[in-house]
Amino acid sequence: MSSKNLRERFENVEALDEFLTAPSDALIADMQAIDGDILILGVSGKMGPTLARLARRAAPNKRILGVARFGDKEIKARLEDWDIETKTVDLLDAEQVRALPKMKNIIFMAGMKFGSTDNQPQTWAMNVHAAAIAAQTFAKSRIIAFSTGNIYPLSDLKTSSKGANENTPAGPIGEYAQSCLGRERMFEYFSQTNNTPGKIYRLNYAIDLRYGVLFDLARRILSEKPIDISMGHVNLIWQGDANEQALRLLNHCTEPTTPINITGAKTLLVRWLAEELGQRMEIKPTIVGVEQPTALLSDSSKSVEMFGQPKVPLSSMLDWTADWVLRGQESFNKPTKYEVRDGKF
Repeated sequence: MSSKNLRERFENVEALDEFLTAPSDALIADMQAIDGDILILGVSGKMGPTLARLARRAAPNKRILGVARFGDKEIKARLEDWDIETKTVDLLDAEQVRALPKMKNIIFMAGMKFGSTDNQPQTWAMNVHAAAIAAQTFAKSRIIAFSTGNIYPLSDLKTSSKGANENTPAGPIGEYAQSCLGRERMFEYFSQTNNTPGKIYRLNYAIDLRYGVLFDLARRILSEKPIDISMGHVNLIWQGDANEQALRLLNHCTEPTTPINITGAKTLLVRWLAEELGQRMEIKPTIVGVEQPTALLSDSSKSVEMFGQPKVPLSSMLDWTADWVLRGQESFNKPTKYEVRDGKF
């Protein structure tokens, strides 16, 4: 997909989802090369529905099964409208998980972030115990396990402008990030024990016009709220690119499982992003604070080497987000809290 062929705006959610789930030729080829069907655990989150539809469109002859508790029945109905099979399952119930079909390819997307500070036991159960159940149950499958760049310490911009790479020692800040490292350790342990191939998918931050760092900034600009730039640098990747890389990783599993950073290749200045959005929205942003010398950043050199640069450029993400927010289009109402420095979400 050439940036010259990208559209200028999305009229509505249907047009956005259509674009987000259009598979590339490379993804279609990779899906054809992968044997077996695909089971998505925790499909009802921010990225799960579009990942499932992307898989369906890239692999029309495969069985795609999306599993979640489906507290929001509209998500379940939307998936079924997209010809994706669904099943309501509590991923903390080992018996329910063991009753699922043992498909060859597993995408594990379950987890808890928002509200984690107020409910640490639930956070650890969802992020660690559910992972252990899945890793044991699907020991003979390939497993792509979603994780987060939050497992890294803050990077010192004076010594590492690119951020943490996959060899950087973990240094999670706060219980949410600690539980995410626990999730990784469960998949690593059972991968080593059972010779389960996989990849640990460390993501930050995916951009959809309904949520993400750019959406958060644009909403603050529109409502004339101050933007604190203490966390002064971020990484971004279009959600469609992030979903595609998750599926393509099924062709790059290792035994035992190993991590890979998924994000954009550039370190971006939050102040500059706010100013660019402000210009497009014709509203001057209110900037407060001072950029700190450290930030949560990930070096995506390995994934870029594997898949090439993400297809959707930053300029398009900025254009689309400014237009979307100005027109008052749909929001997931799930702030990224990218600005949090103490790990409390």
